[in-house]
Amino acid sequence: MSQIISRKTIEQLIGKLQSEGGHAAAPVAAGKRYFFRPLQKAEQLVLDGKIMPVNSVKEFFFPPHEVICRYQYEGKELQITDAEPFEKEQIIFGARPCDAASLPILDKIFAWDYQDRFYQQRRENTTVVTLACQQPDNSCFCTSVGLSPDTTSGADAELLELGNDLYEVRCYTEKGKKLFEGLTEESVKTGKTAAPPEIRFDMERVSKYLSEHFDDSIYSTTSLRCVGCGACTYICPTCHCFDIVDEGGAAKGCRVKNWDTCQFAMFTLHASGHNPRGEQAVRQRNRVQHKFAIYPSKFGAVLCTGCGNCTRECSASLGIRPVLELIDKKAES
Repeated sequence: MSQIISRKTIEQLIGKLQSEGGHAAAPVAAGKRYFFRPLQKAEQLVLDGKIMPVNSVKEFFFPPHEVICRYQYEGKELQITDAEPFEKEQIIFGARPCDAASLPILDKIFAWDYQDRFYQQRRENTTVVTLACQQPDNSCFCTSVGLSPDTTSGADAELLELGNDLYEVRCYTEKGKKLFEGLTEESVKTGKTAAPPEIRFDMERVSKYLSEHFDDSIYSTTSLRCVGCGACTYICPTCHCFDIVDEGGAAKGCRVKNWDTCQFAMFTLHASGHNPRGEQAVRQRNRVQHKFAIYPSKFGAVLCTGCGNCTRECSASLGIRPVLELIDKKAES
């Protein structure tokens, strides 16, 4: 027997959470597009396994702008105040499985050589409910990196559409079980997922080729249509580059973490004026190498979930998948 829940019950769950001071986030319509946003009211919730939200749920754990501490001079004394910890309960509904799969990957980064309490507190206080994919598009390549339309990695619970605003609920963690406890009903109905997208490249072959061909000429060709806007990294579920800067004046201000990207020319610009990655081809190589050679060598997994966001939203229709396909063809020949 499976467990099912209605949309009405989910909306009531969201309302109860908000009344108790918690936060809920989910895909929200913005014209003809969808973005993960904090819900102002439960009725904003969009639960549709066919939509492709533009942004990633990573920003609810690793915000684009995050205060680390505040400083202020009182006379000649400098007062430093730590940022308040993230203590409220947070629930994310309707995350794409490929998006949620980024979280175990990011967990390694933010607990590697330093314990990032800002990220870790958000992870601890957040329950992630995914919605099984119902319609991969031409940009999707989750199967190429070992995932699927109903991947469970990173999910505390998963919803599968049954029609008529009913969903099968599958709980994978204690967080998920606690969230839906007493809210579901038994049923013989079982949700289905979309057929998986075709495998676009051989991941192991690509990773091996990258580790052996650092100075390959392929980047000089593929980067010609890249404008270096960095959009691919900002909407990527696994990209995590950030800068730490002081914002404010001499008397008071705050130290913050701001998203950054290796695709910007200034990312590696030295104070001397020298830039070791002065060309877009070299910056693209760094991104591909990091995801499919460097990160796997450190953590045993690729830094990509095959969500297709980088290609889907690229103004030049590039992203990382077409580059990987060309590398795979070259490695095979």
